[in-house]
Amino acid sequence: MSNVRYISNLTRDTYAIILAGGRGSRLHELTDWRAKPALYFGGKFRIIDFPLSNCINSGIRRVGVVTQYKSHSLIRHVSRGWGHFKKELGESVEILPASQQTSGNWYEGTADAVFQNIDIIRHELPKFIMILSGDHVYRMDYAGLLAAHAESGADMTVCCLETPIPEAAGSFGVMEVDQDKRVIGFEEKPEVPKSIPGNEEFCLASMGNYVFNTKFLFDQLRKDADNDQSDRDFGKDIIPSIIKDANVFAFPFTSAVPDEPAYWRDVGTLDSFFQANMELLSPTPALNLYDAKWPIWTYQEQLPPAKFVFDDDDRRGMAVDSIVSGGCIISGAKVKRSVLFDEVRVCSYSFVKDSVLLPDVVVLKNCKIQNAIIDRGCIIPEGMEIGYNKQQDLDRGFRVSEKGITLVTRNMLGLPVGYE
Repeated sequence: MSNVRYISNLTRDTYAIILAGGRGSRLHELTDWRAKPALYFGGKFRIIDFPLSNCINSGIRRVGVVTQYKSHSLIRHVSRGWGHFKKELGESVEILPASQQTSGNWYEGTADAVFQNIDIIRHELPKFIMILSGDHVYRMDYAGLLAAHAESGADMTVCCLETPIPEAAGSFGVMEVDQDKRVIGFEEKPEVPKSIPGNEEFCLASMGNYVFNTKFLFDQLRKDADNDQSDRDFGKDIIPSIIKDANVFAFPFTSAVPDEPAYWRDVGTLDSFFQANMELLSPTPALNLYDAKWPIWTYQEQLPPAKFVFDDDDRRGMAVDSIVSGGCIISGAKVKRSVLFDEVRVCSYSFVKDSVLLPDVVVLKNCKIQNAIIDRGCIIPEGMEIGYNKQQDLDRGFRVSEKGITLVTRNMLGLPVGYE
């Protein structure tokens, strides 16, 4: 059997579940009205588009998206952008809200979210089940992970990221492995992570992505459901309970594109969200959104091209070192080192730099904005300065992050909330 046919059979026999119910509380007001996987990223995408695109590009065409926290915008986005697959051709992207099929409770943890959908998954008759986090921005070819899982004879394979020990300490679940990468220990956010054999400066941090043999997973989920002391979580409960007696292996995360370094970002704080967007402005960013061989798919409205108007010395519509999406109008204003999502308007004599403006933002005349995240639908009053005086920003009710990034939302401006 050719390698291509072998990989094709593996992906065809796999059902992927994307856990997209997380709130993302460290993003503060950015996730007051949307789940973290529904958060915008990169000028036109949402975070959920990255694991979904990884699935499709890897050949995995049966996907379930588990939703829970404030999921309206997420469900709407997935339905519009990912609802075109043909079930009769063995393709589907299905939304799996907490429907209380096995109890009267909402999802109580990552493991419980899968357990409550066990009958739906069983109907798909998969040989392998892939559990994926919906909270991170990355590109990964899951076919390599599936092949390693099948060839190792594993019951479960954990996808891991080689992480510097100081960075992982207190932040990630860390796998302890032997020379064959078999998992022999697991600690949840240890202060002193155990290093990789032969590489004392790095440890293997769990990415929250797993592959299971279907029967093995179902057996473990039933055991966990019967355990009154469990938190119903893969990291806290399932993995520690099986590593002694089952075949659990670690799979180091690798890039989806040959000869490129692996790209993975946890955009779970205001500062990390801001920084990951800013990285895209580099001439050769670590995440290449323009790679036709590994496209990131999304839902997008039919919008007119971006427009830049007026060419007077004191009133020139221009943007440099920036991402400017469809429907934007830069009218006699200057934009520098910024990410502008769909249908942003920047009016005359305003200056926006080092900032992220989400869709439908309007910046009226004579504004100055720097080092800021402006949430969707905000209308910045004429003459307002943001990001220049921390105390002034705080006095207005804006949030300022640890690294000095100012967050502005509609509610902070006295505008109606809940706008997506």
